[in-house]
Amino acid sequence: PMMDWTDRHCRYFHRLISKHAVLYTEMITAKAIINGDRDHLLQFNPEDHPVNLQIGGSDPEKCAEATNIAIDYGYDEINLNVGCPSDRVQSGRFGACLMREADLVSNIIHKMQNVVNVPVTVKCRLGVDDQDPYATLPNFVEKMAVAGVKHLIIHARKAWLNGLSPKENRTVPPLNYDLVYDIKKSFPDVMITLNGGVKTIQDVQTHLKFVDGVMIGREAYHNPCLMMDVDPVLYGGTKTDYATIINKMSAYIQNEMSKGQKFQNIARHMLGFRHGQRGARKWRRYITEQSHKPNADAEIIQKAFTFFEDTMNVHTP
Repeated sequence: PMMDWTDRHCRYFHRLISKHAVLYTEMITAKAIINGDRDHLLQFNPEDHPVNLQIGGSDPEKCAEATNIAIDYGYDEINLNVGCPSDRVQSGRFGACLMREADLVSNIIHKMQNVVNVPVTVKCRLGVDDQDPYATLPNFVEKMAVAGVKHLIIHARKAWLNGLSPKENRTVPPLNYDLVYDIKKSFPDVMITLNGGVKTIQDVQTHLKFVDGVMIGREAYHNPCLMMDVDPVLYGGTKTDYATIINKMSAYIQNEMSKGQKFQNIARHMLGFRHGQRGARKWRRYITEQSHKPNADAEIIQKAFTFFEDTMNVHTP
């Protein structure tokens, strides 16, 4: 759930790669849902399921109102963000700063639960600033469990709201997976999903020995094809081939452009396709250079695909 990244175009692309992974929207503020263009913010492709909406906010009534609006769009879960350390989030008194206000978060959860019949979940950090996670995180999780939260996603780092930039908060605070494992032991009835620093399917398999789920954020965005192993390795399914993904994305791009969408708004999510493989640099450069041209369309994707030496040109069926 990354702001300005995991929009519906990104999610459509990722769903082609994995049929089983749960997808999350970018974080959308309750205020935006209430006052903004709801269809633009909340509509998604039917293929996205299972897809969960992440909301940011600190006003219980507004969070409940936004949840009530959003649920009509058919989301499978509503997630409250209590972990984002960005400046925008801090100024609005939500995100990671709510780690200091567990009682308020509990109230928000109660209000949201009252208007929906799908799970209301929480994504958090280990703690913020000078908090001792070994003392404060179990207390926070306890209050979430009492509030009826059945699923908690924990980014296995503290957030330093004073002293570190949002970018630094993603890498500088040390990861503490053992504490997340301990939380699962202490709260066996709460589904615990681990997030932070996960880069391979092998990492996922290791964590799944101790927790119920694993969330991959930026690594899945920058290297989306790592998710091609999700279905065969974790779910016993089949792996989608590269050509099928390109064919379906080409058709999707053309369809979306016929509705007024710009090529670059969709193609930007595909720049990490086959990251690290021979031809990936040419792929990125060509799409980036061509995206801003007035006649940019899906043929750019088709052409760029030929830069991978192990593939042949494909055409939209």
